[in-house]
Amino acid sequence: MKNLLLCALALLVPVAGTGQEHDPASGPEYDPDYLSTYSIIALDRETGELGIGVQSKAFAAGNRAQHIRGGVAAIAHQAAANPMYGPIGVELLQRGFSPEEALEMMVASDEDRDRRQVAIIDMEGRTAAWTGSSTSAWAGHRCGDSYCAQGNILSGPEVVDAMVESFESSSGRLEERLMDALDAAEAAGGDARGKQSGGIFVSKARASGGFSDMVVDIRVDDHREPLVELRRILNLRRSGQLISEANQRLSSGDLPGAVEQAEAARDLSPENDRAWVALARIYLEADRRGEALAALREAVELEPRVGNQLPENPAFEALHDDPEFIDLTGS
Repeated sequence: MKNLLLCALALLVPVAGTGQEHDPASGPEYDPDYLSTYSIIALDRETGELGIGVQSKAFAAGNRAQHIRGGVAAIAHQAAANPMYGPIGVELLQRGFSPEEALEMMVASDEDRDRRQVAIIDMEGRTAAWTGSSTSAWAGHRCGDSYCAQGNILSGPEVVDAMVESFESSSGRLEERLMDALDAAEAAGGDARGKQSGGIFVSKARASGGFSDMVVDIRVDDHREPLVELRRILNLRRSGQLISEANQRLSSGDLPGAVEQAEAARDLSPENDRAWVALARIYLEADRRGEALAALREAVELEPRVGNQLPENPAFEALHDDPEFIDLTGS
């Protein structure tokens, strides 16, 4: 076991040509791969979910600044990031080391440790964090009960404080709490270099029947307003879940509940043509024919090809002779 761990820890030594090795002649402001980043990692004790939220003035930070394993740990690695902190950290935790012990071993084995920023949380809510002395200011971290917030090249400590205050005062779905924390950080000044990419990740052991542990996996690789776009995608995802819940209520005979859920899906993501079609179906079941047709028109305006499919949908058979439906679908 000792030899195996030594081999794994040796992988933390910087490898030439990775783009992350220390070059005294250039600072992070000239390095597009430098993960000037703020992030938050957290555990939801009630659901057993682990999560990470991240935003950076770097391309595709969501692909590079995090490692998450359902039922084990969430690890953020940023600044002059070494991605090996992720898989090696998970391996150490699975072998019984605490986050603090794992981080101490990894940092001690890393020749470029002073340029790293790393945070770990495990399934017990235990945390450990490291902000190297050579990470670019402002840089720092704060850990509390079941979370760690961290960042580098920030406008100031208030950015991390804002994430902490947001997360500590929030409740509900973990992905929403992470999203709110990122928004709070941006409102407090955010990344001093600007904004470009972000991601929200939530994982739980055997979340998809054993095929995957990812509950939420959304990212924005390049955008002028990455958090706005991330929120839009998160809302679109939740809208789809609400559609499923609405259909379940309809199947169980709860028509008022189905209407409520379908309207919530529409309101959360008005650009989601599927939400309008689902709402139309439920309105028709509720004998609200005019509103059903209006919802279908909204869906077709959003995606004209929806109109080609509607005549084949048995849910709308009652509308086949309706002139407005014929006009809408060309049938």
